[in-house]
Amino acid sequence: MTAQLNLLDRLVASLPPRLYLCRVDPKQRMSRFYVLAIEPTLFGGYCLVREYGRIGSGGRVMRQFFATVDEALEEYRRLRRVKTCRGYV
Repeated sequence: MTAQLNLLDRLVASLPPRLYLCRVDPKQRMSRFYVLAIEPTLFGGYCLVREYGRIGSGGRVMRQFFATVDEALEEYRRLRRVKTCRGYV
């Protein structure tokens, strides 16, 4: 059991950190947040979790499942690039 927990700790430490992005534009009355995270699943895959919405609200959650960590990282990087191009910091 301890060996499994150590393996899980190493796995989680190797994943990118939870990424918090926000976009605020008072002229357009816009205040949004976007969160990206990769989490291991119980069945050996990986889940890309996206949380988004207006700042101050509960927001929405979307989950995408991937078989490998490389696929999840590719989508994580793509979404990060898209959001930063749209003005999220």
